[in-house]
Amino acid sequence: MSIKKRWINFLYNTSTSTKKIRNLLTPIGIFVFGTFSFLFVLAAIYVDSALNLPQLNLAFWNTIISALLLIWGLVCVIWSVIHFLKVKGTPVPVNPPPKLVCTGPYAYTRNPMLTGVFFLLFGIGFFLGSFSLIFFFTPLFILANYWELRIIEEPELLKRLGEEYKIYKEKTPMFFPRLNQMFGIKP
Repeated sequence: MSIKKRWINFLYNTSTSTKKIRNLLTPIGIFVFGTFSFLFVLAAIYVDSALNLPQLNLAFWNTIISALLLIWGLVCVIWSVIHFLKVKGTPVPVNPPPKLVCTGPYAYTRNPMLTGVFFLLFGIGFFLGSFSLIFFFTPLFILANYWELRIIEEPELLKRLGEEYKIYKEKTPMFFPRLNQMFGIKP
């Protein structure tokens, strides 16, 4: 059995196991994702310094742009977590909600919490004036998450939630909402 199939089976078996096991693994999942995200920021700071990259200094605009991105990122993350907690689940793949969540931010995108994290990383990049975090490491982080979702999490969700997830996946974008959908404009 391939590593991919083993990982999908691990997520499936864990997400359908006892609440005790899921609750035990949740902090580990949060720690791993938090560490992974933090390492991207540290790597960007190191690369900026090692390559002597100029700081992105837009003076007053760095503060404004970073504040807007950080606030929007936090709103996305908190709004997403609230909707998962309402149905007794967490955003951690080993302890998901027992049913598909299609309300709140999940009506617009399948992964609004990750979208929020992307905005947070861009916000941190502008706050630090980090050229490599804005133009290299955050896009790389987005790509890594896209790959992991496509290869591991989405097959597990399809296995666990079946046709309901397949329909949801077909009509809802992965990270960034369609503007016509957000504003109720019919195509």
